[in-house]
Amino acid sequence: MAGASKNVSIPIGMQNVGNVLAQGAVSIKDMIAPSFIEVDFNHLKIDDKFYRTLYVTAYPRYVSANWLYSLITFDHPLYISMFIYPTESKTVLDELKRKIGEMEASIESEIKAGKVVDPTTQVALDDALSLQAELAKGSERFFQFGLYITIPADSKEELDNLTKEVDSSLSSILIIAKQATLEQEEGFKSTIPMFADKVAVWRNMDTTSLSMTFPFSTAALTRNEGILYGMNQHDGSLIIFDRFTLENANSVILGKS
Repeated sequence: MAGASKNVSIPIGMQNVGNVLAQGAVSIKDMIAPSFIEVDFNHLKIDDKFYRTLYVTAYPRYVSANWLYSLITFDHPLYISMFIYPTESKTVLDELKRKIGEMEASIESEIKAGKVVDPTTQVALDDALSLQAELAKGSERFFQFGLYITIPADSKEELDNLTKEVDSSLSSILIIAKQATLEQEEGFKSTIPMFADKVAVWRNMDTTSLSMTFPFSTAALTRNEGILYGMNQHDGSLIIFDRFTLENANSVILGKS
């Protein structure tokens, strides 16, 4: 009969062909994934690049504005991550009270024994008392701060040399850093834009000190629009600037012949 409907059966083997084809297609992950990752105890090798992650274990007693300038403007690309965790003031005050009691008891014991008081203990006690007063007044808050640095390099030799340079730069501002031994994979993940703190090495820091860690100044001169002047020899970034947006648009070009 004309116009009669017909039942068309699909072979069972063809019913999931769409799913099979989808599974076999190249995904974005396939396109961006490296060929291989080699995990060593103190570095990573991803394709032909080497990486080593450091974490900071100690900071200077006092810091000034822009104290991380030498690290931010290091003359080789670095992956730097900062993780900040607020802490309850009451918890910190309770811990400070306990520490202050221990240090006061230690100093009193040395005085009774006729010994010279350890100056480092006295300094630590003074700092703790000052911080306790600021926290009690509410003028300061307490945070836990983690700072991780991953160094990329084209060879193992270059990686070792750059690690020494970074260590030297950090030591010059009284920062002590250690290699993330046996945690290089976790360290690398902590310094790429995943917002994942896999290392979890933190140090206590108050509001004033923490505010000094933000990299407000940089050697880069890059705007959203303007003229491409060239490459910044200091950090490898592009120099994009529109001088006509300024009140005075004059420029001076210096060179050698």
